[in-house]
Amino acid sequence: MTYTEMLETLKKLTLTERLALMEAVLHLMREELQQHEQQPAIYERTAQLAAAAQALLPDYTTDTALTSFTALDGEDFYEAR
Repeated sequence: MTYTEMLETLKKLTLTERLALMEAVLHLMREELQQHEQQPAIYERTAQLAAAAQALLPDYTTDTALTSFTALDGEDFYEAR
């Protein structure tokens, strides 16, 4: 549907219908804007976590107290009942 066709269709609606349609369109636009605003936050958080992991890498490669439980990685784990 073209822009002109949409305008012609809108002219056929009552004022109440047009207002309801405008509210729905604004709601959709707000949702879309919020999603776009959240994207940088997700990337920023991922970058922060990656930087933290890099900063702690020397500790985990040299301090055996931090990795002692990894000796159990090959063990089967079952909850005691």
